[in-house]
Amino acid sequence: MSIISLIIKREFIAKVRNKSFVVMTFLSPLLFVGIAVFVAYLSSMKAETKRIAIHDESGLFVNEFVAQNKKDSEYRYLDLSAIDVQALKDSIAKDDFEALLYVPQKKDNKELQHTIELISNNSPSIIFIEKAQGIIADKLTKDNLEMAHLDTLAIKDAKAEVVLNLSKASGEESIKGLNEIKIAIGGAFGYLIMMFIIIYGNMVMRSVIEEKTNRIVEIIISSVKPFQLMMGKIIGTSLAGLLQFLIWTIIGLSLMFAASAFFGVNIGPTSRVSPEMMHVAQQEFSGTAQMYIKELWNLPIASILISFVVYFIGGYFLYSSFYAAIGAAVDNQTDSQQFLLPIIMPLMLSVYIGFFTVINDPHGTIAVVFSMIPLTSPIVMLMRIPFGVPWWQIAISVSLLFATFFGVVWFAAKIYRVGILMYGKKPSWKELYKWLKY
Repeated sequence: MSIISLIIKREFIAKVRNKSFVVMTFLSPLLFVGIAVFVAYLSSMKAETKRIAIHDESGLFVNEFVAQNKKDSEYRYLDLSAIDVQALKDSIAKDDFEALLYVPQKKDNKELQHTIELISNNSPSIIFIEKAQGIIADKLTKDNLEMAHLDTLAIKDAKAEVVLNLSKASGEESIKGLNEIKIAIGGAFGYLIMMFIIIYGNMVMRSVIEEKTNRIVEIIISSVKPFQLMMGKIIGTSLAGLLQFLIWTIIGLSLMFAASAFFGVNIGPTSRVSPEMMHVAQQEFSGTAQMYIKELWNLPIASILISFVVYFIGGYFLYSSFYAAIGAAVDNQTDSQQFLLPIIMPLMLSVYIGFFTVINDPHGTIAVVFSMIPLTSPIVMLMRIPFGVPWWQIAISVSLLFATFFGVVWFAAKIYRVGILMYGKKPSWKELYKWLKY
């Protein structure tokens, strides 16, 4: 068995036998599912109805707001126009009401629309304010049209509601939201790579720092080369991480199904949707379900999965080399913080480029360039592939990624070779540059 294989085996066994690794492997899914169930339970609870007092001296809006009681269960509007305004303000101070909508008596609507007050101890939500403004604006508009002797029903019927029918150049019917689905698929794979890099790259760095602190590395490098030790650590840690992710997936999915089946808790965005609304939505969706399935089936699934594996390996190895070099350069995790920011920034930039640029222009200059840059390509390219990327662009991106990986490994190995035997001195960027020359 080769030396690197022995190091990989040693690192893998050391990681999976570690108590914290074992505890977090089985505890993390329990915590995640527990939080998800708790959030779903809280979201399913009925919110407390907020009472809104209305003092409408004009008499124009009170019926419009009271009619909302049949549609909105979150707010209950009460017609208290007969009660003195000051008494209602005192009631708000005592928290008897959430807010007071005060509509004064004015000569014309133009003057009225700028004098209506919403009085509240707490700042109302933007949604409530927008809704109240909309009700008032609609009523004033209707009243203005009637005073101008215009037929409001005719105007309402004249309003056009346009729905674009999407189709392809081939004549096939298309669907809405397909770009969002594509970016979600690519984003999920990209986000998984980013989290794996951050979690297990840090684990590689901590492993190197621990061996330096315990002075074990001095014994180890008497039998192996620093490069072999670094690569063994990276691969061994990645295998332990893959095993942990697999266990998390199995336990997490099992617990979610169990929580949904035995406790009747719906975990997801539909937890607050009523059965009637779900039934209507299912009926409306059934007509387009086949189209969604067809469009998803037409996605380059093989390219997405193969590219995920390739970019996963290349991206993780690339960044883990940086983490290993940092671990060799410092004596503790506190000193490593100054070197971690330049590593994390490209990952954050990748996510930003993916969600704010690729979704709007997946084949634009910015998206193409950043899908070629090795530090950002594992995430950006995965977000582009569902939109269809020429094979030559993928080939160039992968070639640049692995060429950079081998180059970084060479440089990281030089830092690693010197740094693992350095103690008691905080390295600077200038010191690291000197180490590259040795």
